[in-house]
Amino acid sequence: MPRKYQFPFELRHLIYFREVAEKLHFRRAAESLAVAQPALSRQIAQFEAALGVALFRRSSRKVELTAAGQRLATEVEPLLQSLAAVPAALRAVAEGQVGHIRISFTGLAMATVLPALLREFHKQHTGIRLELNESPTSTQLQALLSGEISCGFFHPEGTTPGLETKLLLQERNGVLLPADHPLTSHNPLKLKDLEKTPFVLFPRSFNPGYYDRTLAAFAEAGVTPQIAEEVWPRANGIGLVRAGLGAMLLCESEAKQLPAEVVFRKLIGPAPDSRLVVGWKRGTDDAALRKFLALVTR
Repeated sequence: MPRKYQFPFELRHLIYFREVAEKLHFRRAAESLAVAQPALSRQIAQFEAALGVALFRRSSRKVELTAAGQRLATEVEPLLQSLAAVPAALRAVAEGQVGHIRISFTGLAMATVLPALLREFHKQHTGIRLELNESPTSTQLQALLSGEISCGFFHPEGTTPGLETKLLLQERNGVLLPADHPLTSHNPLKLKDLEKTPFVLFPRSFNPGYYDRTLAAFAEAGVTPQIAEEVWPRANGIGLVRAGLGAMLLCESEAKQLPAEVVFRKLIGPAPDSRLVVGWKRGTDDAALRKFLALVTR
């Protein structure tokens, strides 16, 4: 046992001291504790010897606290109350009444399923704190395996050993154009129509699967894409489209709230799809997380 936790007294000594300090009468304190008065007197004497200080001044007429006893009396009650609260606090954690869930997400999740889930979960479980952080798929996978996050909303890359996932969304992509782009008058469009339009993508390392599906769709359409920029997060890509630097692929569910400077158009023919899953570490025993996952996967 670490030396700093090797105490020269036991919990019962604190309980006995508290009772005597409150009543300032050994007989009444002994009756309250259901112990014999001589035994209580011996326990208090042992406690004082272990601490190396006198806690009480005793006389034939009264019992008084010393200065050291007064100091301990102010500290012992909060200490005992905190210890008494430990079992209930642990049961609350085990039952998922309280907890802390660390959640990572991508822009697709926040633009589609996540806000409603967060709102509903907060209504049902006010004692559970949700900590949110936006990060790309590749970062989330590493953080899940290392235990840095509780669950993630990301774009699947096949199966990852040690993780479980549930598909939440799979949707065909359309295209986001600057509002003054000459092709905004057409709906739907084909990727072939956009062969002269630069595109804003994101770094392949963040989500290789979607990136490769995107290039495969261009190839199937007979188009070599002009990549103007590769940026992350997705909101930055939308900003570049607003600035007129190019077009951007995204699914229709993400296009419900867009600034006036951009226009969403559907695509026919070859086009990638966006996929969103919730993922968590297999075998989790976190009751709060299990409640959150129950809502998400319902």
